[in-house]
Amino acid sequence: MLIRILSASLHGIEAYQVEVEVDISPGLPAFIIVGLPDAAVRESKERVRAALRNCGFDFPAKKIIINLAPASRKKEGSAFDLPIALGLLAYLGLVPADRLSRFIFVGELTLEGSLKAIRGALPISLLASRKKLSGLVLPGRNAREACLVRETAVYAVHHLLEVIKLLRADQDLTPCSYSLEELLDEAPGELDFSEVRGQQQAKRALEVAAAGGHNLLMIGPPGSGKTMLARRLPTILPEMTFSEIIEVTQIYSAAGLLGDRAAVSQRPFRAPHHTITDTGLIGGGNFPRPGEVSLAHRGVLFMDEFPEFSRQALESLRQPLEDGQVTISRVAGSLSYPCAFMLVAAMNPCADVFLGSGPEVNCTEIERRKYYSRLSRPLLDRIDIQIEVPSVKYQDIVGKPAGEASGDIRRRVSAARKKQLERFQGRKIFSNARMTSRDLRQYCSLDQNASGLLETAMKRFRFSARAYDRILKVARTIADLSQEEKISAAAVAEAIQYRILDRF
Repeated sequence: MLIRILSASLHGIEAYQVEVEVDISPGLPAFIIVGLPDAAVRESKERVRAALRNCGFDFPAKKIIINLAPASRKKEGSAFDLPIALGLLAYLGLVPADRLSRFIFVGELTLEGSLKAIRGALPISLLASRKKLSGLVLPGRNAREACLVRETAVYAVHHLLEVIKLLRADQDLTPCSYSLEELLDEAPGELDFSEVRGQQQAKRALEVAAAGGHNLLMIGPPGSGKTMLARRLPTILPEMTFSEIIEVTQIYSAAGLLGDRAAVSQRPFRAPHHTITDTGLIGGGNFPRPGEVSLAHRGVLFMDEFPEFSRQALESLRQPLEDGQVTISRVAGSLSYPCAFMLVAAMNPCADVFLGSGPEVNCTEIERRKYYSRLSRPLLDRIDIQIEVPSVKYQDIVGKPAGEASGDIRRRVSAARKKQLERFQGRKIFSNARMTSRDLRQYCSLDQNASGLLETAMKRFRFSARAYDRILKVARTIADLSQEEKISAAAVAEAIQYRILDRF
């Protein structure tokens, strides 16, 4: 007897349909799972066997073969417990077999029949919507994130017996229903820019970076407030759109990092330690997982002690910074993760990290060059804004905070971003930092004064061609913050001063 049940698995952050075929025939008792299962899938036969017995059902003493199609793809995880159990229950006549191909079934079974949460509920819900199926049956803990896809009828169950009742229609179960307010109830952080004392130039640079989505490098002695500034950057970024929430939540769902949240509705802030490997930063592994660059998608990746990261990890950032996505290739195939993030890096002014950035620093010019040489020129060229963050003055420390609140800065940033969205309407460009060379020629024309100023700076500081493009992008953002259509010489001058490392 052959029974087919629909289920799903993950490939990166995307879900694909898996057909679970259950064949039960006479012969010596056996339970075989084929279709490239991993260890967790192979162990499901013991969980299913115990769950059925503890629910009071007889386990068929026959030859049972489970095939997970397509057989060419590696299957991982414990989400196939539920569809395998339903195939056996259909053989016993406890559930109608014809209804098993109308829904997608996913869930991990405990030994007594309860259902535990799985990874990737949101991508699977998106799959059910694309396939136009009757609905998705999954564990109750995953219901809220799956309900973000309004086109999918989501049935939340907590026990195997509830699934039997649902399929037999012994009791009326209605799809889960949540309002967007309930799903997007993530509490905002308590950080605010008004708490930052002094550092007016640094705060201005962060506002420009936020307005244009530019990467930023802060150079300053310990205690100057670099980390404090970086942690408050998400509070001045524009609020996430619903499509951005879906994108980011899909990544966290596939990585199993949602926890009790239904969605990631606040811009991510990731701060990996400098001992992280390039695999942890970019993503990968035997079963590839999203790295920190993807977990920071649509948010901020903060890298403190920037030169202390391994050279391999730093160089691996170059392609994601340029393309907004990372492609991981393995023997079994390749997959891509989105990683459109803002890089915010911080470092000390030279190797003598316990002294300030003034004349009291004991580093020689040779030591300074050696320290900065840990960062390659191609990587630095991809960082639009490079600023110094000096030590905080005593008057600023003892005085009352008098800075602008994050909400006031966010309004200016959002207005600038709105201009950029209108400028790039109909294209996959959401900020000035993503402009192409053709966009620079079209939207960053300079008057005679601004052009002469930039030409002088190019010759004096020997800027690279990529640095030239970065200056134009930052100048365009500065003009957008001022709600100006033309880029003035003042905007170009401010953009040039954000390239301090080009002197080394």
